[in-house]
Amino acid sequence: MKKNRDFKRGVAVGIAAALLVAAGACAGVWLFLFSGGSVLTPGAMLKLLSLEQMIDDYYLGEKNEEDLTESLYAGLIDGLGDIYSRYYTAEEYEEESASTEGTYVGIGVTLSENTDGGVVIVECYEGGPGDLAGLEAGDVISAMDGTDILDMELSDVVSLIKSTEADSVVLTVHRDGVEEPMEIEVSITDVELTSVYYEMLDEETGYLQITEFTGVTCEQYESAFEDLESQGMTRLVVDLRDNPGGLLDSVCNVLRRILPEGVIVYTEDKNGNRVDYTCDGENTLDIPLAVLVNGGSASASEIFAGAVQDYGIGTIVGTTTYGKGVVQSIRRLSDGSAVKLTVANYYTPNGNNINQVGIRPDVEVELDTDLLGQEEISHEEDNQLQTALEVLGQ
Repeated sequence: MKKNRDFKRGVAVGIAAALLVAAGACAGVWLFLFSGGSVLTPGAMLKLLSLEQMIDDYYLGEKNEEDLTESLYAGLIDGLGDIYSRYYTAEEYEEESASTEGTYVGIGVTLSENTDGGVVIVECYEGGPGDLAGLEAGDVISAMDGTDILDMELSDVVSLIKSTEADSVVLTVHRDGVEEPMEIEVSITDVELTSVYYEMLDEETGYLQITEFTGVTCEQYESAFEDLESQGMTRLVVDLRDNPGGLLDSVCNVLRRILPEGVIVYTEDKNGNRVDYTCDGENTLDIPLAVLVNGGSASASEIFAGAVQDYGIGTIVGTTTYGKGVVQSIRRLSDGSAVKLTVANYYTPNGNNINQVGIRPDVEVELDTDLLGQEEISHEEDNQLQTALEVLGQ
């Protein structure tokens, strides 16, 4: 079982700071701009200016005004006390978009800072440009196109790759066991992140793991399903364990390849406005189905499991899911930053809101304790998977 990628900044008033400076220290202007229940009161603005003056007068180190400002914005959202709402800098939003959409421009590797300088490759995406060029996990990169990157921050290295107009980059690579550094040319292309892994477990049983619901998941699901069908699949296990969720539209698109006609999920906002997400039933799954879940299955994964359970078209196996029954919306700001806010509750087809409750499986089975913490678990060792196979009558 593949490990999924990791499962899932005091009072913030910086948004109006520039306005205050421009307006001058006029109490009448403050009262006009920051009244009516806003957190941006005259007292809050005075306190902010006082805190900044204290920093200027007493703080031993150097202040970074951009970092302080970004922290103010982030703090405003953090003050909601909602673990799902957050503020993104422009750079963070770009990274988040790449993750949720499942595609980005790059060399198809995950990088981390190296303690001795440069960056180290943590993972090469199978079939990506880095993988095809011969890069390996553990390789240390010290230069790009002859430019030394030993003292550069990781974010600057990533920006260097993304900002180039070239079609490729030559990396100076150091590898354990290889005495001399290597020069490896890697293409810079659109990289699609894999979120669907699949295989036939036997002549009849297909296994399909979805690690996250991204913008490319449905296409990958369709391709995987067709391939499994061509290999003789007559029953299916869908593994959603440790899947933290993803895009609402993505999971709905996948479920439209499974469910009968009807409501997939519906949402209600703070004003009671309801939005139904529906399925036309033209691609209803007609083979036995088992869905694996655990405490790391959240959000879109719970929409999947909840719909399958409510329609009775499959058996949910594993342990109770995480319990995230709320929907977030990301709104981008004019400077490229963005805010993600919780905007609605969601409900399963039968009207259940599972927030802080989760979905209880039809067949409950804990993963064997001696398997906990293992990065790789064989199918034969995986007692939850074996239970799902028993449910399917294997």
